[in-house]
Amino acid sequence: MKNGYFRVAAIVPPVEVGDVDANVNAILDFIPRLIEQDVEVAVFPEMCITGYTCADLFHDSTLVRAAADGVQRLIDAAAAWGDTSIIVGYPKVDGAGAMYNCAALINRLGMKEVRKTYVPNYNEFYERRWWRPAPPSDSIDLIAVNGVNIGIEICEDMWAPVPPSTRLAMAGADVIFNLSASDDVIGKYDYLRSLVVQQSSRCLCGYVYTSAGFGESSTDLVFDGKSIVAENGHILSEKPRWDTPEQMVIADIDIDALRHDRRHYTTFGDCAERELDGLKVCVDGGLSPRDGADDDDGFTPRFRPVNPYPFLPADDCHAAERCEEILNIQSAGLARRLSFIHGNKLVVGISGGLDSTLALLVAVRTFDRLGLDRKGIIGVTMPGFGTTGRTHTNALALMKHLGVTSREVSIVPAVMQHFADIGHDPLVHDVTYENSQARERTQLLMDIANREGAIVLGTGDLSELALGWATYNGDHMSMYGVNAGVPKTLVSRLVRQVADTTDCEAVRLALLDIIDTPISPELIPADEHGDIAQKTEDLVGPYELHDFFLYNILRYGHRPSRIFTMACLAFDGKYDRATVLKWLRTFYRRFFAQQFKRSCLPDGPKVGSICLSPRGDWRMPSDASSRLWLAELDSLSCE
Repeated sequence: MKNGYFRVAAIVPPVEVGDVDANVNAILDFIPRLIEQDVEVAVFPEMCITGYTCADLFHDSTLVRAAADGVQRLIDAAAAWGDTSIIVGYPKVDGAGAMYNCAALINRLGMKEVRKTYVPNYNEFYERRWWRPAPPSDSIDLIAVNGVNIGIEICEDMWAPVPPSTRLAMAGADVIFNLSASDDVIGKYDYLRSLVVQQSSRCLCGYVYTSAGFGESSTDLVFDGKSIVAENGHILSEKPRWDTPEQMVIADIDIDALRHDRRHYTTFGDCAERELDGLKVCVDGGLSPRDGADDDDGFTPRFRPVNPYPFLPADDCHAAERCEEILNIQSAGLARRLSFIHGNKLVVGISGGLDSTLALLVAVRTFDRLGLDRKGIIGVTMPGFGTTGRTHTNALALMKHLGVTSREVSIVPAVMQHFADIGHDPLVHDVTYENSQARERTQLLMDIANREGAIVLGTGDLSELALGWATYNGDHMSMYGVNAGVPKTLVSRLVRQVADTTDCEAVRLALLDIIDTPISPELIPADEHGDIAQKTEDLVGPYELHDFFLYNILRYGHRPSRIFTMACLAFDGKYDRATVLKWLRTFYRRFFAQQFKRSCLPDGPKVGSICLSPRGDWRMPSDASSRLWLAELDSLSCE
């Protein structure tokens, strides 16, 4: 393991049925590539030493002796492999004459053997004709390799109601390797693939699967070769079937993330305690080629996808469906709140920006869902010193064509009076100048809501909450924060979803222009051309970076150096290392300093796996120190 990652490979070599020397040579041909790519463990298919389809030849002593010799060849060759280990499949006869379907982990320190637990004897499989199942045991055997605990199971084991990998994972196996020889019939691959994905998810582990391919006998069956690497419910890498006589996929499994989730999801530990009661857990550390210390901070995980936009739907084919689900979650939360208070009115400030637009769209959806008159939605525009014609026009157009009640109250006179009352010079555009406007707007909304018997709908989003980009007791406050679980990158996508599906052309045009408008609180006067002068991302950094930081910090608890490495990979070519480091430091500094605002958030619906509600997912002292995190960032290089 290097820098929290464990590099693995799933390999399908060409096979010559019964020709052990040819098969061992084919395996050895992969070794230089594995070493060159710093692969730590590579797995080959079931019975790859002999070929899976030898049938009754497995009863022939010539083949069995040759298989043993072939394994010994690999053991002898492993002295030159460095930190690389391989797992291969072969037949073995014990002293009593019983034959077993075995897997062996081989490296320069020796060999560790595992026997197949479940031996199928149905349909096209007659394995009990040759092999016995592994005898029951009161122990669970793991192998420690380079600081990572691994478990091995063979083909049918994964298809059992309780696969061996389940207990292996609960005993501490970070990664499961499966050697298989699964033939192909219509529809089988999709189901098998789902098994791999689900098992990696339920066991919170990496799962590396490979299956026999080209060269196996086609007398009755066909083997296409399958190689899949999954991690906690996601495919990291796989090769197309029917591709070439040989296959190899390499992936970097995030061990730190898996161990974080096992600590975080307490049910995993509770289940392990119950299921492993009375069983011994044995970890063989004698086959670890190098010390398990995770000391290579310069390691780059080249063989895993790093999604720069973790909050956005990953699959374009299902993006609309996912967006509709999110909008419905927001709407359902607001509907319940209105139903509970027997309310038919709400007040929302409409600025012509993304957040207030999304809040308004959710309000409209909610009122339609409850059969309420849209006129009960009171949208209020509150022009101030920085309001531009573009945002003002869009705000008015949106309210008009959505059919809600529209009001306009300029905050300029009230704020100027406030400046006079507190002795502030309006030519000084400092935090007092800005926050006075934000608090005046909130006071207006609250007072209008009181007069109308309504509630104030909050518009602030998850990204703003993370950065504390809100005025305390200003736009920070509402009766229900409908966007509290939605990060900024997702807000834009949700607004676009409505633009793509609305029947009203005027609404569509307004929404598209709002999406294209620079993000701004508009608290500083416009420039000489009447355009927005105060752009949020110039001040706090790109939201796409902050959303990436937010997700990976809260979801996996990664340390700053890991976040930095991942962000540089994800945004390679868009932001240089110095820029990433600058805004990552800003994120940590603001995230710690602004916790006090999150400690008293209004109610709001959780939408995804990341949430900052002090009543739910995130509890943090408001006076916690950021020194450790910032110190680690200070040690990083931008070169």
